[in-house]
Amino acid sequence: MNNQNDMVPHYGAAQSFDDSEQQGFSTGDILWAVGVWSVILTLSPVIVFYMLMVA
Repeated sequence: MNNQNDMVPHYGAAQSFDDSEQQGFSTGDILWAVGVWSVILTLSPVIVFYMLMVA
């Protein structure tokens, strides 16, 4: 029994995506990044204030 042959069909199926769709950032990617950074920048002063009050 060779277990390496079991991975071959799955690897081939994973590589069937069109490369033209993978270039650049989509609008969803940019909105997701802006959302994440807005949460981080909004909560960072709250966390710093909390650490100063507790310490």
